[in-house]
Amino acid sequence: QVQLVESGGGLVQAGDSMRLSCAASERTFGRYSVAWFRQAPGEERDFVAAIRRDGGSPFYADSVKGRFTISRDNAKNTVYLAMNSLKPEDTAIYYCAADPRTDLPKVPSYWGQGTQVTVSS
Repeated sequence: QVQLVESGGGLVQAGDSMRLSCAASERTFGRYSVAWFRQAPGEERDFVAAIRRDGGSPFYADSVKGRFTISRDNAKNTVYLAMNSLKPEDTAIYYCAADPRTDLPKVPSYWGQGTQVTVSS
């Protein structure tokens, strides 16, 4: 069972940039599709971005398209989420999730504990 650990969260101002990391416990992390989700206080958890096993065909929620970039380094067993032009509405707990299935399901099998991102106006 793969374990995921997110890092890189914190407090920034609107317009700033931040990069989140998701480190996996398995050297076979390259066999997993990976996604980022986020959950704001009082809100449901929302999809943010996802990337396939080989790093191809990343896709994004409309709310972050053009500002966020998901990438992966399978040699380091890590997936990244680079976030630019951050807005207060990006404030949330960000979760990394992974699944070994070819098509990433809506609810992936494995989840990290989350990292808090707070964007002040």
